[in-house]
Amino acid sequence: MQLYYSETLAPRKACTVARYLGLPIEYVFVDLGKGEHVAPAYLAINPNGKVPCLVDGERSIWEADAIICHLAQRARSPLWPQNAEQQTDALRWLSWNSQHFYRHGGTLYFEHLIKPAIGLGGPDSAKVAEAQGWFRKHAAVLDRHLENRKWLLGDAMSIADFSVAVTLPYASSAAMPLGEFPSVVRWHDRLNELEAWRNPFPSRQTEAAAA
Repeated sequence: MQLYYSETLAPRKACTVARYLGLPIEYVFVDLGKGEHVAPAYLAINPNGKVPCLVDGERSIWEADAIICHLAQRARSPLWPQNAEQQTDALRWLSWNSQHFYRHGGTLYFEHLIKPAIGLGGPDSAKVAEAQGWFRKHAAVLDRHLENRKWLLGDAMSIADFSVAVTLPYASSAAMPLGEFPSVVRWHDRLNELEAWRNPFPSRQTEAAAA
């Protein structure tokens, strides 16, 4: 398997799950600054020109949530629940996250971290204020859900935890008001106990030396 990634939000999900599961994967760094994501060779495996993308044999799988589902199923890991009701619940949280929590946390990530990094100036205060308002709204839903739960689906960790929390390592640097939501903080602290969560991306120096 080859996992094409950059060191940004969506690939972080895929890299974290791949490293947590310890799967034999070749990591291929895609340099967005050099436009490698829109090169013909890359578009041949992901016509969207986005990262991440997983090539598994003759299959090319794009979209981070689909990739982490595939990795967990391929590894026969309990990260993908066997119970049909919990599978539906996992998909519910993936959908909720993409439409709400990730969307607005991602705006704050872009405004505070990506824009300065690519020379687009500082954050837009109006966009930041709007995104923080939506972040609070959806974080409150998440906080209530997690109040008496260890993980999103209950006692067992799942791919939903890795997906929904992916913006939170950047909460401080991206001005996400995470501290207002103690149950979310407690949940994220549990994820931070995992080495794969804290350090999801492979060392590119190691990759180069091994090439």
